[in-house]
Amino acid sequence: MKNILIRLITLSFLIPLFIACDSEGVVRDYGVTSVQKLYNPDNGKAVVLHAKGSLTFEWEPALAEDGGNPLYEVAFDKEDGDFSSSVAIIAADNNGGVNRATLTHKQINKIAADAGIESAEVGTLKWTVYSSKGYDAVKAQEERTLTVTRLAGFADIPEQVYITGEATEGGADLSNALIMRESEEEEGLFEMYTFLKAGTPFHFTNGTSEESAIYSAANGILVEGGTTSLAKEGVYRIILDFTTGSATYTLIERIGFFFSPSNAMLFELPYVGNGVFRAEAQTVTFKQESWGRDERYKFRMYVREDAGEGEIVEMEWGTKNPTDSRPDPDSPDSYYHIALVNPSQWDNKWKLAGDFDGVPANYTIYLQADIPYYTHSIELSE
Repeated sequence: MKNILIRLITLSFLIPLFIACDSEGVVRDYGVTSVQKLYNPDNGKAVVLHAKGSLTFEWEPALAEDGGNPLYEVAFDKEDGDFSSSVAIIAADNNGGVNRATLTHKQINKIAADAGIESAEVGTLKWTVYSSKGYDAVKAQEERTLTVTRLAGFADIPEQVYITGEATEGGADLSNALIMRESEEEEGLFEMYTFLKAGTPFHFTNGTSEESAIYSAANGILVEGGTTSLAKEGVYRIILDFTTGSATYTLIERIGFFFSPSNAMLFELPYVGNGVFRAEAQTVTFKQESWGRDERYKFRMYVREDAGEGEIVEMEWGTKNPTDSRPDPDSPDSYYHIALVNPSQWDNKWKLAGDFDGVPANYTIYLQADIPYYTHSIELSE
């Protein structure tokens, strides 16, 4: 039996070699043809980049010698480049498996920056496509140009961003500056939830030393140097986007515990500092239904955009990892992770553990920059 297994394992390693060999036993490299025609965007197309935009590149399919599907990459170079040292090479959609590539304007903006086009300036990129079977890539027969107006962002995006100044929770002492959270999805995007005093200056830095770069943001524009102050005191959600040079201040009016069976917010979670909202000794009584006790919940948040000058907008904190079960002592931390979702009565909810039915408990939301994920906790009151 052992000898049979050894022979089968050996044969499994030899089969790919047999398939890839010709009649004389020579291993062949299956090639592909070059892409003959680029479809979109048109040659010389002009695009004004903006934060939420995207652009699709399309081309005629290549042919593979083995009859399979080729892999594709889109290459970008400077206007006078020859692709011998491309500025960027991006895999096509579906891990390179289709004759189409969708790039966000932010991706194109970074490519333009790497090509030497300055922020908010107009410049031209050259692009083409390479086809392959994973090796020996073949350049397309055609090249095209793309003229872009870059986002008004920063060429050098900081690795970390802090907030400091008299208006902040950390005060004017730079050593007490509060770090902002860097987005996992978007490069150059930083966020935090914090309290700011009204009419008092604050600014942002890329470090906590006197040599650190300084930034300020007002009227939606992020710039180097300066300070900022806001007219209304309160807890703010701050978003800085260094790729677009933009900033937003959203005033948090209130966050509350939303009980799905009642389709209502039962109580508020006051802000206690450092990105934490907590309601203590609150009692939630599950709703009796014909099928049992209903304990589903999430959190509602009411905000005013434009530094507190906008209309009230309703938002919701719900499950980052969908669930339809009650937690137990062995539930992972990820059960409690939260994410902003569209408001609804039943979607993206959690379930309270049975121990909390009609029993006072502390409800806490953690929107802190120095923890891995935004999350929440529910603990019995002492």
